[in-house]
Amino acid sequence: MSELRPRSNRSATVAGIARHGQLKKSGPWATILKIVGAALVVVLVSGASVAAIVVNQISDQVTTVTLVGETEGPPPSIGAYEGGFNILIVGSDQCEKEGGCEDRTATLNDVTMLLHVSEDQTNAVAVSFPRDLVVPIPSCPREDGSGNNSAMSARPINETLYYGGLPCTVLTVEALTGLDIQFAGLITFNGVIKMGDAVGGVPVCVNGPIDDKYTGLKIDAAGTYTMSGQDALNFLRTRHGVGDGSDLTRISSQQVYLSSLVRTLKSSETLGDPLKLYNLAQAATQSMTLSQNFSSLDTLVSIGLALKDIPLASVTFVQYPGTTGVGGVYTGKVAPVTAKADELFALIAADTPFALANVGDDRGSEVDPNAPVEVVDPTATADPAVDPLAVLDITGQTAADYTCSVANN
Repeated sequence: MSELRPRSNRSATVAGIARHGQLKKSGPWATILKIVGAALVVVLVSGASVAAIVVNQISDQVTTVTLVGETEGPPPSIGAYEGGFNILIVGSDQCEKEGGCEDRTATLNDVTMLLHVSEDQTNAVAVSFPRDLVVPIPSCPREDGSGNNSAMSARPINETLYYGGLPCTVLTVEALTGLDIQFAGLITFNGVIKMGDAVGGVPVCVNGPIDDKYTGLKIDAAGTYTMSGQDALNFLRTRHGVGDGSDLTRISSQQVYLSSLVRTLKSSETLGDPLKLYNLAQAATQSMTLSQNFSSLDTLVSIGLALKDIPLASVTFVQYPGTTGVGGVYTGKVAPVTAKADELFALIAADTPFALANVGDDRGSEVDPNAPVEVVDPTATADPAVDPLAVLDITGQTAADYTCSVANN
């Protein structure tokens, strides 16, 4: 995409955004959790007295919540977590004053992402649920302990956080997918900003100018820009500025940012800098609410160790299959495409790897033409003992795919 990127003698400016070259490849939201664990490992081996102080400081900053049916078992010993697991990561639209957002009367889950790691820990799937996806919401306990909210047959999934906090979002996703969720975490927009700032910003590729009056995001020309602070927040929140202006294409655009964030986290400039790792761990723990059994430092480190060796090409980001333009309760919202969703979650539940028919959707994100090209051995032959993968016609990409956000012009 070199012909689209701003030349060195041209000014493609965004307040607080610098042009940037591409970094090395790497994986998803899961790796964000892994890096938190890595940061803790660094301080643990840096000296007993220093480690004790740092661990206590970080532990005191973690806010916890108990999920429905959750029991507190003994934390795992330091070492890789054994077996498969599911983690629900929820991004809240609650913004503190420093985040540049006005207070809202209701807090909604703007991002809902389920990470499934296979039993043998050789592959992982991260499923993003459109915030306007209309689904059944089960009866959820009220956060004040005064009883339960009634079940609802058809409401947007982003209302679950309002109805019953993180436990309600977990119950809803479990009912929708048929998967048991062992761990859950809630992070605010400010948390994402702080994590990006802790590593010096996140390079993001866009294929054209963006001028979104709703979020204030303004990018003058196509190119790759290092985003931090309010610019990063505006990019994550923009819907009208990317794709066709829908929530579905915004998810594809958000995956461009998240995959780049992980590439930055995995770079030697981050992993080789203990202070940067510690700042990152603090940024994450200060801004996250974790389920009770997810909040122990041993658990975070163990999950991080379990995730570290999954190949990038075996980490797949997908959208929950949905469509727009359906009437009735789905008017102006996203309707589930049940047949495709059932096929997806049958494969996930069976820990069966699959391939995607296409990378991105060419509406919210597209393949970066300037991405590194893997050299294929022309003499290599397929292993006849390996069964061919099922190919799903759903929107997504692997962590190894370089993509650009598509501007809504």
